[in-house]
Amino acid sequence: MKEERKTSETDIKLSLNIRGTGNYKFDTQIPFFEHMLSHVSKHGLLDIDLWLRGDIEIDCHHSVEDTAILLGGTLHKQLGDKAGIRRYGHYTLPMDEVLTTVAVDLGGRYYYKYTGPELVGKFGIYDAELSLEFLQKFALNAKMNLHVHVHYGENRHHIHESIFKAFGKALRMAIEIDPAAGGAIPSTKGVLE
Repeated sequence: MKEERKTSETDIKLSLNIRGTGNYKFDTQIPFFEHMLSHVSKHGLLDIDLWLRGDIEIDCHHSVEDTAILLGGTLHKQLGDKAGIRRYGHYTLPMDEVLTTVAVDLGGRYYYKYTGPELVGKFGIYDAELSLEFLQKFALNAKMNLHVHVHYGENRHHIHESIFKAFGKALRMAIEIDPAAGGAIPSTKGVLE
């Protein structure tokens, strides 16, 4: 599915396949952001082709936020009525000295919670706290519950990698088709938003 988002702050072109193999191509002008998105793609088996131009001469906030809005919204569209998916996903991922757990619910209601060390500092032009902004806006636009808990860890790079890898793994589990479900909507209500 191809989508675009253009504002006075950003211009984004996205192609997303949620039933992919983890192929990705990025042109965002924000190397660390691309590095984190590659983990979501590879571990979530999402094919992502992303072209982004934003007002990075100010900072990367608008670029990261608008990418999350478009990615989350596109994922939500591709899931359709969510018939047959597992709906829930969770993953606990070790990354050297870091341990992170991510849990998701694609039930159609938004909630986001991060617990763990404060994300501060910079990776090149990327402000560390933008990772939390990305996750929050992704969850909001995907209409999902997203809980991220970094149990412990010290290395800032490892903490970020563990979050994005675990997010990809949990998302993959939630969007997988459950063969035992027989195509049913995974809710006693019979409908998911």
